[in-house]
Amino acid sequence: MARDPLHVDVVAADRQVWEGDAVNIIIRTTEGDIGILPGHEAIFASLVPCAASIITVDGRQEVIAVDGGFVSVDNTGRVSILAQYATRAEEISQDGAQHDVDTISRQLDRNDYSEDDVHRLHLAQAQLMAARRLEEHR
Repeated sequence: MARDPLHVDVVAADRQVWEGDAVNIIIRTTEGDIGILPGHEAIFASLVPCAASIITVDGRQEVIAVDGGFVSVDNTGRVSILAQYATRAEEISQDGAQHDVDTISRQLDRNDYSEDDVHRLHLAQAQLMAARRLEEHR
């Protein structure tokens, strides 16, 4: 028996990043990677910085970098991914993300950093992962 697709909303603090129907989502929580398929049980989980993969009903892959946040799945198949920062992989410059990772990593190596710098590093790493994953599927 075929199930209705998941309806997915990806929302950042400043905008709706992506919305559509999907047949599969892979995202990293504080407990590890999870896959969400139609009919998934209701959950609410904390996310870590990652590159979320969303397979749409027409077989396309949307890759979205998030800096953490939350994912919720309700009993109707509605999935909400909520983050302070989220961006689609095609909006990310792979070279720019690599530069950010390198620059922030050097700063951390000198022990000259704040907690905000660590967060920026994790975000840059998620962006780099998303840009690379998109490139692999082209």
